[in-house]
Order: sequence, then structure tokens, then C-alpha cells
Amino acid sequence: MINVKCSETLWPHRLGRVVVQVRGADGPLRDTPVTLVQTAHAFRFGATGFDAVPGYQSNDWTAERRPEGAWDSAAQELWLDLFNYATLPFYWGRYEPAPGRTIEAQVRQAAEWFKARGVALKGHPLTWHTLAPAWLAERPLDQVEETLRGRVRREARAFAGLVDWWDSVNESVIAPVFVKEPNAVTRLTRAKGRLHVLKLTFEEALAANPDAQLLLNDFDLSTAYECLIEAVLEAGLPVSGIGLQTHMHQGFRGEEELNQVIDRFARYGLPLHFTETTLVSGDLMPEEIVDLNDYQVADWPTTTAGEERQAEEAVRHYRLLMAHPAVQAATYWDVFDSNAWLDAPSGLVRRDGTPKPAYHALRDLVKGAWWIRPTEVITDHEGRFNLEGFLGSYEVAAAGKTAAFDLDRGTSAIPLELK
Repeated sequence: MINVKCSETLWPHRLGRVVVQVRGADGPLRDTPVTLVQTAHAFRFGATGFDAVPGYQSNDWTAERRPEGAWDSAAQELWLDLFNYATLPFYWGRYEPAPGRTIEAQVRQAAEWFKARGVALKGHPLTWHTLAPAWLAERPLDQVEETLRGRVRREARAFAGLVDWWDSVNESVIAPVFVKEPNAVTRLTRAKGRLHVLKLTFEEALAANPDAQLLLNDFDLSTAYECLIEAVLEAGLPVSGIGLQTHMHQGFRGEEELNQVIDRFARYGLPLHFTETTLVSGDLMPEEIVDLNDYQVADWPTTTAGEERQAEEAVRHYRLLMAHPAVQAATYWDVFDSNAWLDAPSGLVRRDGTPKPAYHALRDLVKGAWWIRPTEVITDHEGRFNLEGFLGSYEVAAAGKTAAFDLDRGTSAIPLELK
């Protein structure tokens, strides 16, 4: 029987092995050439999709940095050629700059654009103390809670079936002690506790959309986050996964540290999502900076040496994530330098729209070593062939007819009828 295999030896938990039998209207296609094409990965290779939101600039999100036309056809092609999972912005203060006046239509347009192209979606976030609306700050506490409940319920219901994955409460560990800006969510969290805010977010989101998948998400990967997770699980909240932020503006954290992080959080038995990854392709941020937001420079350019380092570190980082079965998704935060957080040269694409070496290095993995290229297969006398490939979606074609199937670890044989 003919065997089709990936070009690189992969981790067993990322692979599926199956016998495919191809049939036509008259029975098995015996000793017949068919074309096998991989069409998608099961693993979520993610990135921010903020640039796809119309009016992104007019909402003063990155008005001074983002050039007009940044989301042109070339940028779209680069995005879609590497990623299959988009994070869309739902920062409350920017989503609803005045009571009842939202940018739902703009975000929906972006969400529908991605979905039409087979991209899975996540909203970020439902509840967060930072970028909370200024108009909520001075309201009485009971009004704050009721307004927050309504906000969560509204977005979860409005985007149900389109955006079902959410960062539920973002950076909950620091919420009650956050002092950089006055905001109503911190005040509510301080008064009633982190768990109360988490519970109300889960309650309202699931009431509005029972299919909602709710992640925790935090940059604080200390034992404080572990304690919070344990409290959430003990309270019975249906957590869909644990979000781990890894902004590495001060340098790649290395395999040893990242493996320790993965092992510590994998013990809860939940899928791990690396929700916010950045690697810098210029000079690194000084190590003494504690809060990355405190580092502000007028010009932070990408450099040739930095780009080479970023490419090498990106490969090391993604290989490390793929090596652990608990990791389900990895989102790169800001594909384009023109819209990168903190004006850092942390994108995979330069300000002039050209891809950096890191972009090419990741694509060589995602659509190269970890991908079955279009392959002609001759079926055996029963119309069968063996496939060992990366978990995901595939298509078989012959004589102008096709059939699609998903390769997963729970299936050993797949009958296909070409239509």
C-alpha cells in the first residue's frame, strides 16, 4: 500500500495515521492516481487580526504609527499564508467609547472576513481592568457590576457562532492592586474579589452563548496565577484553557524556563494557549525594566543582527511549543512592525511591508516541514493508501471530483467518496 508521510519526523502527539479508501460512484478507485492536499492545521497558529478592523485608526488605537492601507492585499496574503487563528480586539473602553455606542459593526466585518477564509477566531478580552471605559469609572459599585454583566452578555451573544473563543478575564492576578490608572473594574475586583469577577464573566458569557469557550489569560506566570487557577477550578468554573503570555522584549526566555512554565501549568489538565508571544528583531529592552509599558523610545529600529536572532529564536520557541502535548495554540502578537505593541520591532513583517527572516523561518515549518504538499498517490487494488501527517484537514481529488476529511488521532480508517 502506498505511504504518504511528512517530510520531517514529528512528535507523535501531533501526528495522525490513517488508511484512506477512495471510492467513486462505481466503487473503490483501484490502482488510480489521486491528488492529496493538506488544507489546514488542527494546531492553532495564531496572530492578532486587529488590522482587519475598519476604522482601527479612527478609534485612536495606534493612530500615530499605523499607515493608511496597512491592511492591503499584500498584508492579507502574508497573514493568511501563515496563520489560521485570529485574535480580535474587544477592549471595552475602545469598543464602547461612549455608553451604548460600540464598534460592533467594524469588528463583525473583520470577523466575517476571517471566517470566510477558514480562520478560527478569539475575542480579547471580555473583562479587563486596563482600557476599561472612562465613563464607568465614577459610577456606584452596583452599577459597575451590572454594566459589566451587560457588556459581557452583549458581546458574547452578538458574536455567538462567529467568535466563540474568548479571553474571559484578562490579567486577573494584578487586577485588584492595579494603580496605573483609575478604573471601575479594579475597584469592583478589590471590593468583591477576583473570583467574583471571574464568576460573573463566566455566568454572563455562557448564558448568552452556551458554546462559548472561555480562557484565563495572564502575564503573571508565578505561583500567584497557579493559586488563582486552583481557586477557579475549585469553584467549578468551566475553564476551556489556560492562557500564558510570553512577551519577550528583553530576550528569549530559553527552553529550560519555558519548559518549566509549560510543565507547571499543564498539571491542571487543561489545554495551554500561548496567547501573546513577541520576539524583538532589534536591540533588546533593558533587563531592569519591570513593567514593559514603562519603556518608551522615540525610535526602535529593526536590525540585521536582530532579525537573524529573532528568526532563530522563533524556530526554537515554536518547536518547543509543538513538543508538548498540552499546548493547543500559539498566538504571535502583532504580525506587522507598523502596528507592534510599544513600537517595538517585534513584528514578523517590517514597516515597509517586507517579511523578516522570522516570517520565512516560521512559514518553512508551518507550511513546509509540518505540512503535506500536494502529492500524487496511486491507490492499491482496494482503492487505499496510508497517510501519516500533521493533524488537520485534507482533500483528495481525482478526475475533477473531490472529498475532504479531517485527520485526527482517534481514527484509523477513512472511507471517501469523490463527488
